[in-house]
Amino acid sequence: MSFSRRRSSVADAAEVLHHDEDKLAELGYKQELNRSWSLLHNFGVSFSIISVVTGITTLFSYGLTVGGPGVMSVGWIIVTFMTTFVGLSMAEIVSAVPTSGGPYFWAAILAPKSQAPFWSWMTGWFNLLGQVAVTTGITFGCANLISTLATVKGTYSPTAGRTLGIYAALLVSHGTVNTFGVNILKYLNNTSIVLHSLGVSAIAIAVLAKAPTHQSASFVFAKFYDGTGDPGWSVRASPAYVAVCGCLLSQYTITGYDASAHLSEETKKAEWSAPIGVLTSIIVSGIFGFFYLLSLLFSIQNFENTVSSSVGQPVLQIFIDVFGEDGAIVLMTLIILCVWHCGLFSLTSNSRMMFGFSRDGGLPGMFHKVDIRFKCPIRTVWLAAFLAFLLAIPSLGSTVAFSAATSIATIGLYISYGLPIFIGLLWPKNFTKGPFSLGMASRPVALISCLWIGFIAIVFCLPTANPVTSQTLNYTPVAVGIIFFFALTAWILWARKWFTGPIRQIEAAETLGINVEDPIAVAEAEKEGKM
Repeated sequence: MSFSRRRSSVADAAEVLHHDEDKLAELGYKQELNRSWSLLHNFGVSFSIISVVTGITTLFSYGLTVGGPGVMSVGWIIVTFMTTFVGLSMAEIVSAVPTSGGPYFWAAILAPKSQAPFWSWMTGWFNLLGQVAVTTGITFGCANLISTLATVKGTYSPTAGRTLGIYAALLVSHGTVNTFGVNILKYLNNTSIVLHSLGVSAIAIAVLAKAPTHQSASFVFAKFYDGTGDPGWSVRASPAYVAVCGCLLSQYTITGYDASAHLSEETKKAEWSAPIGVLTSIIVSGIFGFFYLLSLLFSIQNFENTVSSSVGQPVLQIFIDVFGEDGAIVLMTLIILCVWHCGLFSLTSNSRMMFGFSRDGGLPGMFHKVDIRFKCPIRTVWLAAFLAFLLAIPSLGSTVAFSAATSIATIGLYISYGLPIFIGLLWPKNFTKGPFSLGMASRPVALISCLWIGFIAIVFCLPTANPVTSQTLNYTPVAVGIIFFFALTAWILWARKWFTGPIRQIEAAETLGINVEDPIAVAEAEKEGKM
């Protein structure tokens, strides 16, 4: 009996795998990556990249000074609510188009054929910028936490150069695991889920239980604080200006859930698993993040001392005030482990996006290569790591480089999310829904998503330090502007002549008489530049 059930289970698994491969073939691609991820694994990658402990911990200082506790707590509720609309729109699209290319592929599918290459090109470059900036923000934040923790009970003195060195070492560790440990990524994913759920919950409960005193609800939900300068932006502009800028903490934290789409070619039952992964990662992260954020805000012992902490990290200061130095070291080490896992899977997602973009001609063809032994796009893994390192170099001469990187990540990613949603709104007849469909609510939800994305794309380009100098300039508009100018100029001058959007790989191979099921024939065709 057990043998029959086992044989039936194997047959069902094979049927699912064939269905996924057939769907991918419908979209024009052969199965190259290792499709072994479950819904839990797919959710786990996005949950790990959102990583509420990463965003809240690394931007807690920013949140306290740009708006204070009231903006942080209320802003989290508003941002989570609005982001859920974006997630619903994206889930509906990924259900119909489950490929590793993600947003740039969606843009091409949803746009009219004559405009598909242009929209795909622009979306791809914004997604690439956002992906690289997210990896930078996460891993550079981890380097900052390590550098700060090393000052406790020690003589270590953090400098910009030393922090950049730690950052480089972390990128190498992530690249190495993604290169040689692709088969253990799903197990590390399980570890990450446990750390980001049970681990973060344990920290939050312990902080609340051990705190000698607790702040009032009016402090947590209503206290406004402007530490943006003298005078601050609440005087120079208005309190509302500071409040909307302060929402960066929440919006940056809840990003990266497109990872569920980028991992769809490695996920079983992708038409359902990927959209559910997108949506549940937002909702679950919103709940866990709110609990973690409130536990920290309620446990602040002295607001002024926390803001101007001698250790330079408000969360670490809260831990020291509550647990003492030894306990603070233990808890911060656990948080650093969470952030390390977050950076690891951010690089995974980043490399898959670049792999898909290269496969379709958006990046040089040399990056569209899957290592046969590891079934991993190794070249894009290290390209992603290298670009993330370049983006952090301004930290050597800028005091706001980290918050700028988080703004770039937020704007770059959300523009790439918003473009295909906007295209689907303009040309609904091109949108053939998948199993996950919003029905009549589809267009109203898409409109709300686009309006919210347009709002945050403007807000997070604004300066948050006064006076504005070369050291405090928010260089987000510069980085985003460079990508926009490069992508548009490249399109006008040469890309429009050869970039056709997503290449239907199977059709192209069949036209050339190449059997895509024959790995030797495919390898020879790639070597000769035919594919």
